[in-house]
Amino acid sequence: MMNWLYLGLAIICEVIATSALKASAGFTRPLPTVILAVGYGAAFYFLSLTLRSIPVGIAYAVWSGVGVVLISLVAWILYGQELDLPAMLGIGLIVAGVIVLNVFSKTVSH
Repeated sequence: MMNWLYLGLAIICEVIATSALKASAGFTRPLPTVILAVGYGAAFYFLSLTLRSIPVGIAYAVWSGVGVVLISLVAWILYGQELDLPAMLGIGLIVAGVIVLNVFSKTVSH
């Protein structure tokens, strides 16, 4: 169960870092730049712990899929970025893919 907790922490750290990347304005603002460096470092650390027991392809699929959904929500809330219907459908397909991997694949270790 810890492997999934580590993956969740990796995803959260990556979303924080990506949000700070926009706020860093091309690395010209010190605080967001530090947040993004620490966030990406922590994300990769927790991802490395995840890979001890979850196959890399599965871990990365879940990480990127959930990350896309979360960063889209954060961008909407913090930066007012809106998604059109095709973007929402695409994100829905990503979510469906992550669900299929976790529910039906024998590759995923639960």
